[in-house]
Amino acid sequence: MKKKLAMIAFGGNALLRSGQKGTYAEQLANVQDTCEQLWPLMEKGYDIIIGHGNGPQVGNGLLRHEAGQKEYGLLAMPMDFCGSETQGSIGYMIETGMERVMRRHGIDRKVVTLITRVEVGADDPKFQNPTKPVGPYYTREQAEKLHEETGAVYREDPKGNGWRKVVASPVPLKINNIEVVEKLARDGVIVVTVGGGGIPVTDSPEGHKGVEAVIDKDLASALCASQIGADEFYILTDVPKVYINFRKPDQKALDTITVAEAKEYLAQGQFTEGSMAPKVRAGISFVENGGSECVITEAGQLGNPACGTRIVK
Repeated sequence: MKKKLAMIAFGGNALLRSGQKGTYAEQLANVQDTCEQLWPLMEKGYDIIIGHGNGPQVGNGLLRHEAGQKEYGLLAMPMDFCGSETQGSIGYMIETGMERVMRRHGIDRKVVTLITRVEVGADDPKFQNPTKPVGPYYTREQAEKLHEETGAVYREDPKGNGWRKVVASPVPLKINNIEVVEKLARDGVIVVTVGGGGIPVTDSPEGHKGVEAVIDKDLASALCASQIGADEFYILTDVPKVYINFRKPDQKALDTITVAEAKEYLAQGQFTEGSMAPKVRAGISFVENGGSECVITEAGQLGNPACGTRIVK
């Protein structure tokens, strides 16, 4: 009998939690805790593919590159290179965490991380209006100088912390080696892929070329889930369900909503950009592209059959 295949997108708190410094020990402990929460699915024999974010890790990497350039004259690397670095380091931690969980439960399954390029359109309109902030804060004078030297776009932080580089967040179109991802997963290997949304690349006659961009990791995970024909798509976050009127007296948890209802809530501005809105859009994308349902929940709820908010047709 064919096993069920689940795509699971790790949220930011799977790696780094509020108030933490982001040490290796902290991140590994967080990852291992999140991996332990996947045990109910593994116990049922699910084939599993894991996607993850990398926002803080890429930001820290950019800071290290900048410090190395200032202090030692080392050349800073571009965004696509930084994305590949974090895919490797975070994948290593997930592999370590999953291995420890499986040994504790007495099961033997392989875990592999794939450095994954994700194709975006060179003509994506979002390249004309970059909005995704990355890296350190600068003064206005520093930002203007960097813009003159590199051509990168810098914008002022709404909270008054300074100026930051902004890059585009284009729509993911195609996942490199998706056939390999699916084959490994259906052979029982736990696959870590599309880390940080994938390394953004555009296609050309000479081959793929990395671009200065950040792909939304939930949208990339939704694309992966659709292309491999996943039975279930889980987006893990730090709340058990999606809410409307969040943190207001009339706050309401949503159990099951249709794609049409989810779109209406988005239009009403019920979900915050940079938080729940991208997750809901990713759920809509999965269901509209052939998936049965997307579940948005916190990792600790996975053992509950009625967990989370379910987006269905």
